Amino acid sequence: MPLQSAAALLALSLVLATPYAGAEQSAVEVEALLGNTAVLLINGQRRTLRVGEASDGVTLVATEPALATVEIDGNRQTLGLSRRVSTTYEAREEQVVTIARDAAMQYQTRATINGRGALVLVDTGANMMAISSDKARALGIDYDVSAPSIVETAAGRTVAHAVTLQSVIVGEIEVRNVPAMIIDGAFPSTILLGMSYLKHVKLQEHNGILSLSRSP
Repeated sequence: MPLQSAAALLALSLVLATPYAGAEQSAVEVEALLGNTAVLLINGQRRTLRVGEASDGVTLVATEPALATVEIDGNRQTLGLSRRVSTTYEAREEQVVTIARDAAMQYQTRATINGRGALVLVDTGANMMAISSDKARALGIDYDVSAPSIVETAAGRTVAHAVTLQSVIVGEIEVRNVPAMIIDGAFPSTILLGMSYLKHVKLQEHNGILSLSRSP
């Protein structure tokens, strides 16, 4: 099933290793955020918790669009997208980002484009990343230097500029020199994460979770 764009659900993949009082290390991975609910991987076991609920000694304290706060034995940690907090952390063989599917069967996550944060929609049907000129200006992308061309969009024919993005980062996976199209106007309303980025990662979809992975 092709992945398409649109949605209102943020997801993140991050790892926290925090010691229980006087005991072993406890590994917590936040796989996805869905409103006030988080999907946690606690010592290898998947748990779905609402804010205030606890499992295996881990309490979900709060969620925000791109943050989760957990408490382990009285120790709170607020975690951002793919942030790792641990003095005993060992690098993974693969860089992995997980994104939860929304009710419309679509995927959405945060990205950093040329050093600035933005919301993106995964779209394997788009040959290149597509950014509206409104959002391009907000991201500081200088697209007027490239020659304009005419493209077909859902709203009809419009002007577009081909650019090369210096860097696109999703989670910990960075791709440099990513081709993109800047489309005149406000369409698409959310940046499309197309194949000019996605061809550099491995995509796997299982039980409503999309994984993007790449060997470092």
